[in-house]
Amino acid sequence: MAEAHDLVIERTLNAPRAAVWKALTTPELIKQWFAPRPYGLEECALDLFAGGAFRSKMVGPDDFEMAGESCVLEVVKGEKLAWTTALLPGYRPQTEAGGGFPFTAVFELSDAGEEKTLYRATAIHGNAADRETHANMGFEQGWGTVAGQLEEVANANP
Repeated sequence: MAEAHDLVIERTLNAPRAAVWKALTTPELIKQWFAPRPYGLEECALDLFAGGAFRSKMVGPDDFEMAGESCVLEVVKGEKLAWTTALLPGYRPQTEAGGGFPFTAVFELSDAGEEKTLYRATAIHGNAADRETHANMGFEQGWGTVAGQLEEVANANP
């Protein structure tokens, strides 16, 4: 069953969905929340169309640096953004996936009432070993932290 290989973070963000979407899809804003502090994004580019590019370069303490290029799979304005490290832009096969294993990221937004947003981020893996590797890298803490940072950035940039 494919769902067994997924990792999911779900939060109710105290920010309107339009502001969360803006922070989720604007490269200059993505730089402010996408990496758990003290890590940060030095570079970010996002083409908001299927087949487009999502590129990022994360930097951090002790000269940490990780750059990646992914393919955007789906964009539903205000609702859903999906990209995969398994492909390069234009649906070209990826020979070296970021983080050492391929995965697909799906970000879904829906209204949660009172200017709040239900945020669901899913990392889809091809097998149990890749899922466990990602979990052991700190998925729960890292992706949970950036959900809070996303909320901050959305509120600061309505």
